[in-house]
Amino acid sequence: MSQIENEIKLLKALAHPIRLKIIKKLADGELCVCKLNEDVEFSQSNLSQHLRILREAKVVKARKEGMWIHYSILDRKILDIIGMIEELSNITND
Repeated sequence: MSQIENEIKLLKALAHPIRLKIIKKLADGELCVCKLNEDVEFSQSNLSQHLRILREAKVVKARKEGMWIHYSILDRKILDIIGMIEELSNITND
């Protein structure tokens, strides 16, 4: 896969509202799937699909512990990108 294809894959992964919510939930640290699935409006299978896309885009990493899979942000620079997007969206709303 080329560099540009990797960049597109990353941007597409970040652009989906559910995946953005997942990333924001993981901003404070690692969470198991059971915690990610709390207080959300989507099913467990839907959550799993979005987590797979985030893993494939190298946004999150997974760690298995017993029966649970724990997810965390792979590189904290992702949160910097999200922060910049939030700042830019505030500028355009002014």
